[in-house]
Amino acid sequence: MSIVVIGVNHRTGPIDLLERVAVAPDELGKVITGLVSRANIREAAVLSTCNRTEVYAVAERFHGAYADIRDFFCELSGLQPDDLHPHLYSQHDDAAVAHLFEVASGLESAVLGESEILGQVRGAWEAAQAEGGARATLNLLFRHALETGKRARTETGIGKHTASVSHAAVDMAHERLGSLAGRRVLVVGAGEMGEGVALALVGAGATDIVVTNRTESRAHHLAQRVGGRVVPFSELGSALGEVDVLLTCTGSGSVIIHRDLVEAARRDVGTPLLVVDIAVPRDVAVDVESAGDVTLLNLDDLRDWAARGLAQRAVEATHVYAIVQEEVERFGLEVTARQAAPLVAQLHEKSESVRQGELDRFGNRLSSLDPAQRDAVDALTKGIVAKLLHHMSVRLKDDAGSPQGERNAAAVRDLFDLG
Repeated sequence: MSIVVIGVNHRTGPIDLLERVAVAPDELGKVITGLVSRANIREAAVLSTCNRTEVYAVAERFHGAYADIRDFFCELSGLQPDDLHPHLYSQHDDAAVAHLFEVASGLESAVLGESEILGQVRGAWEAAQAEGGARATLNLLFRHALETGKRARTETGIGKHTASVSHAAVDMAHERLGSLAGRRVLVVGAGEMGEGVALALVGAGATDIVVTNRTESRAHHLAQRVGGRVVPFSELGSALGEVDVLLTCTGSGSVIIHRDLVEAARRDVGTPLLVVDIAVPRDVAVDVESAGDVTLLNLDDLRDWAARGLAQRAVEATHVYAIVQEEVERFGLEVTARQAAPLVAQLHEKSESVRQGELDRFGNRLSSLDPAQRDAVDALTKGIVAKLLHHMSVRLKDDAGSPQGERNAAAVRDLFDLG
């Protein structure tokens, strides 16, 4: 049994491919259920952000799981395997563990050390748990990943002066324009990313912030937090004609701002418009820039912009890699420990609970027995349980730390519901 990760990220695929493999939050449940129903996958979790879509799986056979997950990506993207293969990366066992720990630490982000990824890793784990995709092995893996990400940010300076993606988008706009003070800014989207953008705008000195969102109550809540105002989503077109900067980050899954909409809105406006689109899939059509006096920036531009600051945090990244290595080793030790003595103890405790429950259930029928007879029944049932568990317990201890031991331990935890 192996831990496997297969995915596409901002380093291996262009933004149009990231759009095609993005999984919307309301689709995660169905996706996870579909993955664990495949022949070679025991557990599965999906991490889908603006920079990556990755599948983490506990697999019976690596090559079989790779084929299952590759087919999943083909179905998701509508691409043939030969077209997708150059952009896929895969790791297994310790390398897969290290990859997730590096992701959680911000080492794999477009903006090195950014903090949003830690919450996204937690969200992926919670979604997998809710659908039964994360059980003994992935629960342990993701718990360690979150602990590693927290260590990276508390024990090193990897997150010092490091922007989240939403914060970086504002910084990039600030650099382009020289200043956001006095600029009229429209934020489209009031989710987690939109909130990050709006708060970063306040920090950058923006004072004229307009928020729009399909769910207007969320727009009002965010606007109140940043001292902004709200325009109904139905009035997006007219709002575009009144601003200098547009920052958009919805989870709509398709283009919501087309060239015709921008052309109509800006027809009689004599000032330029800067558009920063950090949504995946993109909110803004690629031909909007040809509408006239419009500059369009997206995640590819953000990645290039963020790369300029990479050298400044390279030393801290080295320290984080050392933490990741320590945590990979600690994870391996805990996996081995969980396979043997604690698991055997849990198994015996569960069996003893069942035995006692059955004796209690038959209490009335056993009430006529004298103390010696009741002791004999007690000893008999204990003996049966002990004999049934003996060989299993010995095998778990003997195979601990080996691939066979991992398979046995996971099977026992799942079959006996030991968590």
